[in-house]
Amino acid sequence: MKRNDDLDSDGSGADDPRNDRAPGELVGARRRPRRLVRWGAMALLVLVLGVATIAVSLWITPMQQVSTAGQTVAVGVTAPQWSVYGPGEVDLFGQRLPTVVNFPGPVRPRLELRHISLGDQLAQFATSGGTETTRGLQAALTTGWVHFFIWQLSVAAAIAVLIFGAVAGWLRHGVGQTIGLIAIGLVVTVVLDAAMVLTTASSVPSQLAHVRSLQDLVGATRLPELPSEITRGDGAVRKVAVIGDSTAAGLGNPILADPSPDDAVCGRSSDAFAAVLASANDWDVTNLACARATIRTGLLDSQPSRSRTLPPQITQPAVSDADLIIVSIGANDVSWSSLLQLCAVSENCANSAEQAYFQQQLASFSTDLLQLVAQLQQLPKHPAVIINQYYDPFPDDVSCLADHGMTPEKQRVLHSDLAALNSLLSASANAAGFTTAAPEFSGHGVCATYPYVQDLKDPAPFHPNAAGQLAIALADQHSAHAPRE
Repeated sequence: MKRNDDLDSDGSGADDPRNDRAPGELVGARRRPRRLVRWGAMALLVLVLGVATIAVSLWITPMQQVSTAGQTVAVGVTAPQWSVYGPGEVDLFGQRLPTVVNFPGPVRPRLELRHISLGDQLAQFATSGGTETTRGLQAALTTGWVHFFIWQLSVAAAIAVLIFGAVAGWLRHGVGQTIGLIAIGLVVTVVLDAAMVLTTASSVPSQLAHVRSLQDLVGATRLPELPSEITRGDGAVRKVAVIGDSTAAGLGNPILADPSPDDAVCGRSSDAFAAVLASANDWDVTNLACARATIRTGLLDSQPSRSRTLPPQITQPAVSDADLIIVSIGANDVSWSSLLQLCAVSENCANSAEQAYFQQQLASFSTDLLQLVAQLQQLPKHPAVIINQYYDPFPDDVSCLADHGMTPEKQRVLHSDLAALNSLLSASANAAGFTTAAPEFSGHGVCATYPYVQDLKDPAPFHPNAAGQLAIALADQHSAHAPRE
C-alpha cells in the first residue's frame, strides 16, 4: 500500500505544489497574517494613545494670561469639537458664550475675562477700539494663543514619552523596542497635534486681525456716547444716582408726591430705597429706575414706556455728576417674572427646556453686563458703584402659594436660578472693582407674618413692599460705607 505522501493525482498530493516548499517557508506563510494583525493592532494602539495624549494635554495645559489696556484675559482652548469649522468661546463672568468669529479645526480658542480695570483705553477696548488699542488687543490675544500651544505641545510630548514608555514596559519590550515605540508614539502625537490643533493655531492671527474689540468676539448692544472729560472727586458721597428696573423704582408702593410724567410711567415710589437713603443720609438722590427696564432698553438705550420714550438712564446728568451710583438690574433681562409663571404651571421647574432658556438668558445678560460696567467705569467723576444682588421672595415657607402651583421642590429650583443670577452680578462687580449689596429677606418671604414682598393680591406681586425697600436701603447703606479697594 502507498503512503499518503506518495499518492498520485487520483487522490494523492503528489501533484500539490506545496509539497515543493521547504518547511521554513510553510511556517513563514502561516506567521505572516499573524504578524500583519499584530502590527495593525500596534498601529491602532499608537493612534489611540496619541489622540488620548493630545486630549489630556489640552485639558491640563494652563491657560495663558495676557493683559491689554487694563484688561486681563486668559487664553486657552475649548474642548475638541466634532465639526471642522465653528466658533470659539468667551467666558464672561462665568457664562460661556460662543464667539462671533469662526475658526477652522476641531480645537478653537477660549478666552476668559478675569479682571477689568477700565479707563479710556479699556472703554475703547470694550466698545469700538481705537487703532492703538486694537493692535494691542490683537497682539495680546495672538501672543497668548502662541504661548498656549508652545506649552501644550511640550506637555503633549512629555505625556507621550511617559505613556508609550509605560506601554513598552507593559508589553515587556527590550531597550531597543522601547526606544522605538517611544519615538514612533512621539512622532505620531506631534503629527496629530499639528493636524488637530496647529491648523487652528495658524489661522488665529488672521482671524483676530478683524477683531477690534471684545464686542467683535461676542457681539454687543449699541452704546451711548458719554462725556470724555475726566475729573476726580474727593471720594465723599453727596450726590447719588439710582439706575435700574421696577425693584429700584419701588413699583407697587405709593407713587411719589407730585410725580413728573417720567415718574408716573416708571412707577417711582416715595417708599423706594432711593428715597430711604436720601432721608437717612441727607444725600441728594436721583431715582432714574423704571419698570420694565433692561440694560439694553432703559440703561444703555432709550426705553419706550406707554406714550413716552425715556432717554438712556446712564446718559442722564445725575449719573455723570454722581459720587455714588446704585445699580439694580437683571430680573427683566433674564425674564425672571416669566420664569416664575412658567415654574408655577409646570410640573417640574428643573425641566430641560426651561433651564436651557434660563441659561440662554443669562448668557445674553452677561454680554450686556460687560457693556454696562464698561460705561460705568468711564463716567467723568469715577464714582463709587454698588451693584445690588436680588432679594429672595421665597426664602422660607411657601405653603401660602400651594394653590398657585408652588412646591418646595420648585422653590429649590428657583433658589438655584436666583443664585446663578446673583453670582453673575457679583462676578461682574468683583471684576470691575465695584461693590455689591445683598439684601436679606430671610424670615420675611411672601408667606411670612411680616413679609418684605407684596403678595399676589397687591399691585406688583413679589416686588418689595415698604419694609423690603428699607431692607435694600440698609444693605446699600452698609456697602456705601465699606472701604473701597
